[in-house]
Amino acid sequence: MNLETQIAKIIEANGASLYDIEIVTEFEETIFRVLITKAGGVDLDLCADISHELSPFLDVHPPMSQKYRLEVSSPGIERKLTKPVHFKNAIGEKVKLKISGGDKVKGTLKSADNDGIVVETKQGDESFEYGALGTAKTYFDWN
Repeated sequence: MNLETQIAKIIEANGASLYDIEIVTEFEETIFRVLITKAGGVDLDLCADISHELSPFLDVHPPMSQKYRLEVSSPGIERKLTKPVHFKNAIGEKVKLKISGGDKVKGTLKSADNDGIVVETKQGDESFEYGALGTAKTYFDWN
């Protein structure tokens, strides 16, 4: 069983789901960021509870050889979409896409499967295979 699967099991035991794992460097500090989701939302108490369970587990099974800081949080209302499951869970939400080659697309995510997505745009429905996507994220219209 790999590390991500074991982390997901700890998160699921707390009633949430693993969204993604990121390793980022901010201000010369390495952060092992575990992003979680839960129906009804993620609160600080849930993040703290999961962090307290993950911390001793990661002390025994370190995710990397260098020093790092563990961070458990929600991916937020505007979040990156990188895996088919992310797209499937975002159906009905507004998305911004950068297509390989530089084009940008905005619209509502209409459907997603293991091969690609369909986005409803002002020009009509547009289909994209995952391999054609540069970056993708949900966005919230603050107007």
